Amino acid sequence: MYARDLALKALGIEIVEIGEGFARATFTVRADMVNGHDVCHGGLLFTLADSAFAYACNSRNDSTVALQCSISFVAPARVGERIDAVARERTLGGRTGTYDVEVTGPNGSVALFRGISYRIKGSVIAES
Repeated sequence: MYARDLALKALGIEIVEIGEGFARATFTVRADMVNGHDVCHGGLLFTLADSAFAYACNSRNDSTVALQCSISFVAPARVGERIDAVARERTLGGRTGTYDVEVTGPNGSVALFRGISYRIKGSVIAES
């Protein structure tokens, strides 16, 4: 999945850990990622959290997409800071799952994200 994920590569997002129902993604805030308040743009923090969510809910090789996501920003992230997003599965049943993602920086929580996944047909890695 990462080999085809050009958006993550362009943003410098790395998927550093994956387990069943779990994933950790990270990036370093660059100067071109800040908004007019001189802090990391919220959309980029959302993208980081959404990426960890995506890899966690696809970790069983069942093609899964986002059904609904929300985020609360709790502290700023600044240029040069390494930011992590850790996604953990909370529930999984039928075709849907619930995942919580905590986005942290060097001083603690930056954002809290919740995603609801929906399993579609197919697998992430094609079976031979």
